[in-house]
Amino acid sequence: MDESESVIAHYGASSAKARVTDSLRQAGFGDGALSWEDLIPLDQFHVRGFAATRDLASALHLTPDATVLDIGCGPGGASRFLAATYGVHVTAIDLSPSFIEIAVMLTERAGLTSKIAYRVADALDLPFEDSAFDYAWTQHVAMNIRDRPRLYGEIHRVLKPGGSLAIYDIVLGNGGPLIYPVPWARDPTISFLLTSDAMREVLVASGFDVVSWIDTTDTAAAWFAKQQSTHGDKPALSSIALDPRMQADFAVMVGNLRRNLTEGRIRLVQTVLRRA
Repeated sequence: MDESESVIAHYGASSAKARVTDSLRQAGFGDGALSWEDLIPLDQFHVRGFAATRDLASALHLTPDATVLDIGCGPGGASRFLAATYGVHVTAIDLSPSFIEIAVMLTERAGLTSKIAYRVADALDLPFEDSAFDYAWTQHVAMNIRDRPRLYGEIHRVLKPGGSLAIYDIVLGNGGPLIYPVPWARDPTISFLLTSDAMREVLVASGFDVVSWIDTTDTAAAWFAKQQSTHGDKPALSSIALDPRMQADFAVMVGNLRRNLTEGRIRLVQTVLRRA
């Protein structure tokens, strides 16, 4: 099994569409229309949830009718928010067929299919022409990608000159080796964190100029603390769209994520860059 196959298997290779549909019924949403806001507890699969998505979008200064590439879209939360709130046209990709199936279903129910197109694709081999997008967007994706020069090089290729890239990612801290399992990996075989400085160096070498670079670690730690006081040991990230095999260990994964963060083993960064 190669790294891509291992990543797909980690998040769940089997379809989760029926499970998500059943969960929405149990939550009282039935089978009818939903708003993108209804889905916020489900579809924001990253630290700080919707607040992090909202902050990243605000920093990007999107313009109506612009084209956005959402790389590693998961169940599609960010793409729906961007399309509904900013009036942009989003193309969203993910390596996992299961996540794409869920994203399509939820977007249909939210009435946003005219604004968003989903497809299964590899971020290291983007199936788009050069200079195809005004903006690119990625949240909590690069941790699973070893070849960062190729990742950032592909994003640079498909962005228009002067186009912007928004990233919200986990980076390596200086507090010692990671404690596994974590939401993106059960062990180091599919975990490829860089330090903030190393990540910045690769991005600049790939042809990007840094517009803003914000360490959001303290904000993330405060969010985890609030989640803990409000929900106890309940996982602070949505797991409804995940494979049952991963869901079984998800509380442990989130607990380790929080410990890695509070002990300085990982940090969080929000950055906006511009293609030179």
